[in-house]
Amino acid sequence: MKDIYILGIESSCDETSVSIVKNGREVLSNVINTQIPIHTMYGGVVPEIASRNHINNISKVTKMAIKNANINFEDIDAVACTYGPGLVGALLVGLSYGKALSFALKKPLVGVNHIEGHIATNYITYKDLTPPFLCVMMSGGNTQIIHVKDYNEFEVLGRTKDDAIGEAFDKVARVIGLGYPGGPKIDKLAEKGISNIELPKTHVEGLDFSFSGIKTAIINLHHKDPEINKENLCASFEAAVTDMLMEKVKAAVEKTNMKKIVLAGGVSANSYIRKEFENIEKNGIKVYMPDLKLCTDNAAMIASAGYYNYILGKIDDLTLNAVPNLKLN
Repeated sequence: MKDIYILGIESSCDETSVSIVKNGREVLSNVINTQIPIHTMYGGVVPEIASRNHINNISKVTKMAIKNANINFEDIDAVACTYGPGLVGALLVGLSYGKALSFALKKPLVGVNHIEGHIATNYITYKDLTPPFLCVMMSGGNTQIIHVKDYNEFEVLGRTKDDAIGEAFDKVARVIGLGYPGGPKIDKLAEKGISNIELPKTHVEGLDFSFSGIKTAIINLHHKDPEINKENLCASFEAAVTDMLMEKVKAAVEKTNMKKIVLAGGVSANSYIRKEFENIEKNGIKVYMPDLKLCTDNAAMIASAGYYNYILGKIDDLTLNAVPNLKLN
């Protein structure tokens, strides 16, 4: 059987990334140019700055990915690009470059949903993982419980009604003076603290989430007492948010009777959340967690997801446009 090489492009937020993936699971190269140092001074991602930096970096990152993979452009079977969800200006840079590459090389163009890409990181980490399974998607822009029925068939069982879990981490970090990006900084500080502060946990009907209430509670506590112990505050926040998350995950397992759970998204790198998921493996559930280096945005995940679209014949034409609020399916 002929090997299939997919060139993946990811530019939905503040990482310019290009990757070459063989047969959907073997990463030959995965070049990531991050803009975190640039956006840190602003306390978050500035869309206009992100777009301009993508323009400056996309060509050299692509050439580096080809060189690191030790292949030629002609060896590529298809070009896979993120076309949503994300920042529209940032998406357009990667998508436009991918369309131009597809046209110049006369290779098929494959549009990839960014969330689908995060799910696919686990196919790279676990070579034997196959659907069906439950995916807990946790990032700065999305929090969802997804029933992955097949490589290209998804049912969203629950989603956040307001803030995504990563967004809540970032906002809390900003208010208490930790800066951006907030998730890793809260995680590190929480390791030194004790979860001894009672915080409200929002209970939403069904499998949906709400994280705005606990975020607001933390903000109010800090405003009332700026000298509050930050280590304990972070530990309490992390524990409460994880409890809310696990409650819904256990309900989803009971509803679907699925025994495989896959984590995805940047927040899946959180050490406390990972430990809590490891604990539920004692109940006969198998938990899959992506390599830490693949949790945040990268093009390998886009190339992997693109591979499964490609082999199923899901090809796009050059009229494909960016969809900033793209949903699964």
